[in-house]
Formats: sequence, C-alpha cells, structure tokens
Amino acid sequence: MIERARGQSARDCILVVDDNPESLRFLVDTLEAEGMDVLIARSGEATLDLLAHAAPDLILMDALMPGLSGLETTRRLKSDPATAHIPVIFMTGLTDPEHVVTALETGGVDYVRKPVVVGELLARIRVHLANARASYRSRLALDRAGRSLAAVGASGELLWCTPQAEALFRKLDPAWAADGRTLPQGIAPALVQLRSGAGPATIALTLAGIDIEIALADSDRSGEVLFKIAEVGEASKVELLLRQTDLTRREAEVLLWVSYGKTNRTVSEILGISPRTVNKHLEQVFRKLGVETRAAATAIAVKLISE
Repeated sequence: MIERARGQSARDCILVVDDNPESLRFLVDTLEAEGMDVLIARSGEATLDLLAHAAPDLILMDALMPGLSGLETTRRLKSDPATAHIPVIFMTGLTDPEHVVTALETGGVDYVRKPVVVGELLARIRVHLANARASYRSRLALDRAGRSLAAVGASGELLWCTPQAEALFRKLDPAWAADGRTLPQGIAPALVQLRSGAGPATIALTLAGIDIEIALADSDRSGEVLFKIAEVGEASKVELLLRQTDLTRREAEVLLWVSYGKTNRTVSEILGISPRTVNKHLEQVFRKLGVETRAAATAIAVKLISE
C-alpha cells in the first residue's frame, strides 16, 4: 500500500486538484484553517504522478481541466486498486444534470458546485472522510482475520482484495501482477454463474493445477460484488488454522485430521508420528483453543476452515 507523504501526522490529508490558482489558494486556506493537511495538483497528469508517492484521505477534483480532465483522471485512479479506495468529490461550475451524472459514474462519491459554499463543502468532506475511515477499518479487520476476499464492480473490474486473496491470485496467474485491475483467467465466468443464482452457492474449479472454491459474500456497498476465494486441500486448510490460531504447524495438522473424525492411531499413520505424540499435540491444541474435548476442538476447526 502507498504510504502517506506527510509522515506520521494523524490529521486528515486532502488533495485539491484545480488548474485555477485563485481557487487553489482559497481551498488550501479554507482546509488548513480547519486543521487539515493539504496537497495540491494543477492538472490530471500531476495528480496521477503525486498519487504514486502519496495517499491522501480524500480528493477534491475540478471536473473540467485542460489536458487530462478531472473526469478522466478519476476514471484512471478508480481503475487502480492502489488508489480506488480514495473518495473523490467533484467541483464543477456546470449545472447540467447529465454532467453531474457523468461525474458520479466515473467513481466520484459526491459533487459541489462552484462557486463553493464553504459550510457545505466542509460538511460533505467530513461525511465522506467518516465513511472512508469506516470502510478502511472493515477491510483492515478482514486483512487481520486472514480472510481471502475480493470485490468487483458492475463491469467485473477488480475494486479491492485482501492480501490473502492477492497472494492466491498471483499463485493462480503469475502474469496477474502486471495488471491488477482484472481477475485471473477463469474466475470471472464463475462469478457470473454465482450471481445468476442458477447453480450451487459454491463453485469448485481447478486453475493452473490448483483446486479452489469461490462463493459470494454479503456486501453493504452499492455496486460492489464481494466474493470469497480459497484454495482447497489439506495444506491450504492447515495454513488457515495457522493464520487464525497460535497453534504450531504440527498441532494444526493434528487438529485438521481429528476434525475429519480420524482416530489418534490413524492420524499417527498419516503424519508419521506415534499415537502418543499425537495425544501430546492434542493436549496442546485443547489448551490453546480453550476447550476440553475433541468435539469442541473439531467445532472450532470447522468454523475457522469454513470462514
């Protein structure tokens, strides 16, 4: 993820994009008076260059500028997963409703008309900053929970994904790293089938010799299709247990096979260890999970693996 260019400041950072020096000066003074840090760019091209090195919390974008317009600049940053999450508020002097609709369709979250009314502008900024922070916290929680989730837009373009999903995408398609805006080959058709509702709730398929499962997940964001993707097989399930518990790898392996209903002797044969060693590992599993029985440990394992 791109780091902020403003050090460790906890203040909100706003990028103002406008080709008019007077408008820039007015907006910078207004925002700084509200305790915000401000970055500026005077063209669409300068905006894209700046976003390669800095990550503002919100962008105020002049919709119409010479060269790369604000509309086209926003289309480009919304097509890049590294910047797609940044809310964009358009500033426009046009009153044509079709122009406003076009601006919002590029990915903007809101718009204000010029000349800007300060109170209205600040109110809209605060609302969208709060929404962006809530969304960031939700995704951070998903990342830390080890969830392999991704979201696509109405046209199938990748909006965002957790690090776990990104790692699996790269494993499925090494060339995917060169174009993070699209999904690896074979995933999009499965999503189309899942969204149609004509078939199972989970689709299993093999891509690049790797067995995976894909299922839709609930999303509270309009225009976003959220899905879970996971590699299936014992090795991947052990990795899931390791990410979500304090177990050692051997303990996770023992727990996995016990969750399949295997006896200690069978587990010992599968893993090449003695039944007594299996039992010692299970004792540690019970202690770390805070349970006392195989059934309770199995219930926890099944829940963690299925998430």
